[in-house]
Amino acid sequence: MIKAVPNLQIFLILFFASLALILLDSLNLLSLPKQWAFYITNPVSFGLYKSSNKSISQLNFVFLARFAAQENKALKAQLGELLSENATLRKRLSETEAQISQEKYIDAGTYNLIAARPIGLGRYLKIDQGQISKVAQNQAVVVNDNYVGKIIQVSEKASLIQLLTDPDSKVSAFSIGKERRAKGVLLGQFGTDLLMDKILHEEEITVGDLVYSEGTEGFLPRGLILGRVKEVLSRENEIFKQAKVEQIFDIRDLELVFVIGE
Repeated sequence: MIKAVPNLQIFLILFFASLALILLDSLNLLSLPKQWAFYITNPVSFGLYKSSNKSISQLNFVFLARFAAQENKALKAQLGELLSENATLRKRLSETEAQISQEKYIDAGTYNLIAARPIGLGRYLKIDQGQISKVAQNQAVVVNDNYVGKIIQVSEKASLIQLLTDPDSKVSAFSIGKERRAKGVLLGQFGTDLLMDKILHEEEITVGDLVYSEGTEGFLPRGLILGRVKEVLSRENEIFKQAKVEQIFDIRDLELVFVIGE
């Protein structure tokens, strides 16, 4: 009971104060205090309004930025997939064109051609075909009507090719020009050039003549292109002369090579 009395007093004070404020407001006696209160609270209200708008704008910016970043990431992933797919299609198209082109130069009905992709290049060219595809040692490797080299090592799924330019490579060769012909031995050199040696001095050979395989080695068909003469080395007092020969393709540009199988 002691605690209830102060609470009742507070209630009555607030009640009569509210009635007084309502009466004064109905008589327009609170206009001036209300204006003062408006001038005092308006800057605070405006500041709170601007702050809330700014906060909302920042939240919207963060949301949009995150959404844009996620969308950009998704687009980059799609672009990467499209580029990868495009590269794969281009590679397959290039390989198909290489196979069609190869059949124009070497009859697939006469020779068993095994298509292989280069997968490594050091001293030897590594290809992705081996014993499973019936690749064997000493088989010739060609691209179109150009001789690339011969198989020297075979594993189950890969093989190594000794290139025509290898220092250990030696192939019987002949050159043909306008009404002229010369025979010799084509030797691999350190670097990319080849040396045609043992050419009789009286035989004619000039810059631009094509050099072909004789086919006396047994594994190598006759008439494959070995290169083009770029320089003739001749001395009058010697029985033989030599010629520098360059290949007419770049081994690094090949999408496919073809092993002449059994």
